[in-house]
Amino acid sequence: MAKSIKAPWYKFYDNEKEHLEYPDFSAYKLIEYTSSKHLNNISYNYYGNKKTYYEFLKQIDEAARGLKALGVKYKDVVSICMPNTPEGIISFYAVNKIGAIASMIHPLSAENEIKNYLNISRSEWLITIDFTEKKVDKIINDTKVKKVVLVGVGESMPPITKSLYATTTIPKNIIPKTIKTLNPGTYLNNDKRKMSWKEFIKLGKTYYKEIEDGFKGKDIAAILYSGGTSGTPKGVRLTNLNLNASAMQNFEHVACLNDQDKVLAIMPIFHGFGLSVCIHCVQYFGGTSILLPQFNARTFDKIIKKYEPNVIVGVPTLFEAILQNKNFNHMKLDYITCVISGGDTLSVDLKRRFDDFLKKHHSPTTIREGYGLTECCAASCFTPLHYHREGSIGIPYPDTYYKIVDVGTDKELPYGTSGEIVISGPTVMAGYVHNRKETKQTLKKHRDGRIWLHTGDEGIMDKDGFVYFKGRIKRMIITSGYCVYPSNIESVIDSHPAVRMSCVIGIPHPYKVTVAKAFIVLNKGVEESDELLESIKELVEKNLARFSWPYEYEFRKELPKTLVGKIAYNVLMHEEKLKNKNKEYELSTELLKQVIEEENKEE
Repeated sequence: MAKSIKAPWYKFYDNEKEHLEYPDFSAYKLIEYTSSKHLNNISYNYYGNKKTYYEFLKQIDEAARGLKALGVKYKDVVSICMPNTPEGIISFYAVNKIGAIASMIHPLSAENEIKNYLNISRSEWLITIDFTEKKVDKIINDTKVKKVVLVGVGESMPPITKSLYATTTIPKNIIPKTIKTLNPGTYLNNDKRKMSWKEFIKLGKTYYKEIEDGFKGKDIAAILYSGGTSGTPKGVRLTNLNLNASAMQNFEHVACLNDQDKVLAIMPIFHGFGLSVCIHCVQYFGGTSILLPQFNARTFDKIIKKYEPNVIVGVPTLFEAILQNKNFNHMKLDYITCVISGGDTLSVDLKRRFDDFLKKHHSPTTIREGYGLTECCAASCFTPLHYHREGSIGIPYPDTYYKIVDVGTDKELPYGTSGEIVISGPTVMAGYVHNRKETKQTLKKHRDGRIWLHTGDEGIMDKDGFVYFKGRIKRMIITSGYCVYPSNIESVIDSHPAVRMSCVIGIPHPYKVTVAKAFIVLNKGVEESDELLESIKELVEKNLARFSWPYEYEFRKELPKTLVGKIAYNVLMHEEKLKNKNKEYELSTELLKQVIEEENKEE
């Protein structure tokens, strides 16, 4: 079947394999199998608390026994509502080891969102970070959850770091007083549904039976949440094969990852990018995941200096934050050998500036862009090691096929023609949870007999198989009958030397129906002026067709961000809608939170 599909990109593979052999067992089993070659390597580093693969596997087994002692069975759903802490990844692999399904929830989700995710997955167990306790208390009676394991963010921190983190980092208004002392367990006994992590692990010591590990690639391993192509929240069902193929393909196609490489795990484990690239892939090849429960742009230089990571994986706003941090000015970064950008569009200008930054700081690499979505385990297309084409998101992974089709059909379009990106391969999801209608609209069997994932993204493929992302189809602006792509306009505006970042949305127009409006954030120290605005307009008018010129421009000090750092364009769209209703408008904190939560559902 694969031979009948055009795959011109293979000629740009150097020493990579075009096809891989994927094991027919669980995600846990893959880690257990590969770690036998490097049991003494450091699996993870959490604020200086380092565990070898031998110790990590032992921790997974202890948690797996805790789950069995609670009564969790094959195919049961356990929700994990955790940031990047050891307990988060231990829980994920423990759930997988016993053949259950891990439903990954963002811990900063609103209480009704948590309730929604618990009910979508029909979870009966919840492992969650302690500061969600109040939210969970309010909604637990409206779910099927019968046991909650509460975990302190400082559970695995060294004592000094634990005290410092509790007094300087954790918001005092969102956690119970007892959590501040990091003594989980003392306040739990009033509710028999709750237990601390220590109590959970202690319970596991009472389970003596052998744990079955004969689970297969087709078994569902995880549920991640995404807006899909329609923008409504859905649970994405990912199998063991999906996750294992993703780990193996990432390692093969990135082509510069090595045993014992230290990877900065900034992307969260409840996000496909974080779980598959920063955790499962790293644990597969024997590297070290440096776990960070939160990202702080102001102190990021200290993190880099302390851990000296070989690999940095992040979204474009992370790299922009690094460029704005003056503390990097005199740092030598020769230990950074791989930089990966994903999760959002990397502008041509930002790539140029960050590549210059890396060169200036003695790093031998350049920033490489990837593309994917939750429905295919995040990454499935990536810039090859030795070939780069400006503006391209790279070429497909081994065993992964891309084509561009006419929107809403399976009609393949000629090279160089814009259409919908569709994907076929072993990382494509099994479907959405309890949502056959949306699954049918997203996973379609084409005339070639293969199942193709319709991404809802607009793109182009050139004759050599390099893919160019143009934006979400639903973000596309139609003005006077012309299709305008916000990402194209943003790329031009971002190339102006005074501009830090921009976001373009469509706003109503009485004659043209919809026109583009650009929101612009300037570099530090740059003042707004009419002359500067004219300079930006001249750049746009020189590089874009007249019908795509923004009708309005607005300077902002900052742009709203989603919880993983993407620009939350929906916030700006909500503002404009309210303005156009001629209402006196001030975006409240609550509305801002609500809209950003809506945007996060797409991630």
